[in-house]
Amino acid sequence: MRGGLVRGELQRIVDAVAAHVGRPALIEDRRQRVVVYSEQNGLTDEVRRASILRRQNAPEVVAWLRDLGIAEARQPVRTPARPELDLLPRLCVPVRHHDLLLGFVWFIDADGTMTDVDLAATGLLKELSLALYRENLLGELAAQSETEAARTLLADSPDTRDQAARALLEAGMIGADGPRTALVARLVGSGERQPDELARIALEQSLVAARRRAGTREALHLVRHDHGVLLLPAEPAAGRPAPEAAARHLDEDLQHVTRSLGSVQRTVVGVGQTRPRLADVVESYAEALHAARVGAQLPALGRVVLWSGLGSYRVLARLGDQQLTVADVHPGLARLLAAPGSQVLLATLERYLDQAGNAHATAAELRLHRTTLYYRLQRIEEIAGTDLKSGDERLCLHLGLKLARLTGQHRPDE
Repeated sequence: MRGGLVRGELQRIVDAVAAHVGRPALIEDRRQRVVVYSEQNGLTDEVRRASILRRQNAPEVVAWLRDLGIAEARQPVRTPARPELDLLPRLCVPVRHHDLLLGFVWFIDADGTMTDVDLAATGLLKELSLALYRENLLGELAAQSETEAARTLLADSPDTRDQAARALLEAGMIGADGPRTALVARLVGSGERQPDELARIALEQSLVAARRRAGTREALHLVRHDHGVLLLPAEPAAGRPAPEAAARHLDEDLQHVTRSLGSVQRTVVGVGQTRPRLADVVESYAEALHAARVGAQLPALGRVVLWSGLGSYRVLARLGDQQLTVADVHPGLARLLAAPGSQVLLATLERYLDQAGNAHATAAELRLHRTTLYYRLQRIEEIAGTDLKSGDERLCLHLGLKLARLTGQHRPDE
């Protein structure tokens, strides 16, 4: 109820601001998420329409406006048009409370006739700063409570997870218990760069959009230091996508919001298996996290990676937590990996093992004469000190090659 009163107060203020200035106004919080807006009866653009529809700005719009210094400004800032973003010129009034940035008031000024707005003289700026401060405080308290509950759901202790699930249900943050599936969204950095703060904002935007599709009281989301988590209901319901469909939607959103971010090379969504109740979803989360990490290392698996479809990588992903090395699996394979010019031999070995040791099928797939294939296999045996006629040796070599792919030591596709 208290949050509704504050939101009503903000709506009254934005309407008063629009009347004072004589043109539509829109208020955003400090992360440039739309809070309230007046009647939009004047000239507008696609950025304004999209922000009202989605309650947030696209990351490329946020990045451009931040580069203009709006977050540091103490006075109104004029922002020029950006045709490629379908963005008209604007006047931005920063809103602060004791020098703490709380948000922005935006006016479209396509013809450049608007004078700097002195809202302070009307008392509206002070009212707005106090109302935004209360809105911000209430929102952060609610978000912190939910985030803490979501973190606790992913804790190690079963008793702690049971308590967290009960707390979420009793507080009405989750409508009902039942089967849950975890998705993990991972942003892969460009080269040496790690995803930056704008990338994290884009990630959270995508998670929030996915959560709305599932129902805000049915799903939870959490942003961690290198990935985002979405805990979804798994039971079918009218208008609610199944977990795999939700993963595809999330992937599409991530492609859209990260396409212009230089710190993000690509994205991966991992999907865990369904668990019967909320308190058990940590097991699905662990699977989704491993699936996303494997997908980040192996682009050939695609952007949406299901734990159930990882095959031998399920074992290797789990063993990777124990610092397993290629040399642990097969010492000879480690020598082969280190040998100069061994990529052709490694690719040949992997195809041979994928074909279950069938020389005829391997030669056909690689378009080799069988004499050439047998020569390569002999060289592999010599360098690795192995016998490819041994089933145990072939098993260890095959697992070792998959582990080498997973750890980046073997990249035949590059």
